[in-house]
Amino acid sequence: MAEQDGSAVRDEVAAARRIVVKVGSSSLTTAAGGLDADRVDALVDVLAKVLDGDGKGDGGRDGDGKGGDSKGGTNGKEIVLVSSGAIAAGLAPLGLDRRPRDLARQQAAASVGQGLLVARYTASFARYGRRVGQVLLTTDDTSRRAHYRNATRTLDQLLAMGALPIVNENDTVATDEIRFGDNDRLAALVAHLVRADLLVLLSDVDGLYDGDPRTPGTSRIDEVRGPQDLDGISIGSAGRSGVGTGGMVTKVEAARIATAAGVPVVLTSASRAGDALLGRHTGTFFHRTGRRSANRLLWLAHASAPRGALTLDDGAVRAVVERRTSLLPAGIAAVEGEFTAGDPVELRDTGGRPVARGLVNFDAKEIPQLIGRSTRDLARELGPAYEREVVHRDDLVVLE
Repeated sequence: MAEQDGSAVRDEVAAARRIVVKVGSSSLTTAAGGLDADRVDALVDVLAKVLDGDGKGDGGRDGDGKGGDSKGGTNGKEIVLVSSGAIAAGLAPLGLDRRPRDLARQQAAASVGQGLLVARYTASFARYGRRVGQVLLTTDDTSRRAHYRNATRTLDQLLAMGALPIVNENDTVATDEIRFGDNDRLAALVAHLVRADLLVLLSDVDGLYDGDPRTPGTSRIDEVRGPQDLDGISIGSAGRSGVGTGGMVTKVEAARIATAAGVPVVLTSASRAGDALLGRHTGTFFHRTGRRSANRLLWLAHASAPRGALTLDDGAVRAVVERRTSLLPAGIAAVEGEFTAGDPVELRDTGGRPVARGLVNFDAKEIPQLIGRSTRDLARELGPAYEREVVHRDDLVVLE
């Protein structure tokens, strides 16, 4: 495995100004469910210390109990917190001894737990004179153009006004079809959304290991520069506590998404969050592998669940994949699924292989009459509303 090569990597971490921090359920709750106030306060203490930059962890409060300034921290740092724990926090109050499997009871637990979670954060950050704002997201909020812009504006405005956004999936209304699946992936996408300089994933394990960390002889991987560094590594799929949904697999996948979007990642335990945020050598550091992008297509690729599929002929596949053009009706060979205009759909080649994903401009029931026809003919027969792309190139992402 790669060895740490001095202070350069950690200097990049320490220099980060806008940071997304993700914390899992197991780091905030008891195994039986219910918030652990001491754990929440310990995390808030660390985040307040980073924001105030005084190195003492007292929040830098002045005489009236107010810390920081109107633009993030006194040292210019800003933090967006992606926090799991809503469902776990709602278990004990509802008399549940474990996370339910059915969606309805998960949503009920989230409804109770989300209020408890944000109330706990509000009270804890108030000790440092800091305000928090709750932002609940579903994939629909972030793959559709207008919703994506609104989410970006809300988060930017909260940070500009000195509030710390606390982001979670909107579990109370999200259906299986529009769920992120885990907050590790949500955190990676939020890091892209807010143009973060760094993503820190906090877990109950102090980094990525080359095997089960409980097994003697395994060692922590200090750096990951690309997928090749993980060849032959066995990554476990389950967390330890049983109250969350993610394990090491989801964290590595989140790191892959973030680094491909130009955001470096530190993976470590919640107990070492302070060291990680200060740039000290702890946890596993994932180097960025791609370039930062300003568009929302990362969300379309990683957060959307296709509601249907369009099969493209060979010419359309080349046009979409190689020339990155819009998909026109003439290039469609078949349609399947039930979807409405604006829904995400999968674009496949004639062999059934997914080649792209996009937001469709027509309902599924309209597509059959468009197949193989030119937009000019469609406009002449059906009206000017049909002289447009089935999927516009601005709403389309090619799958690598």
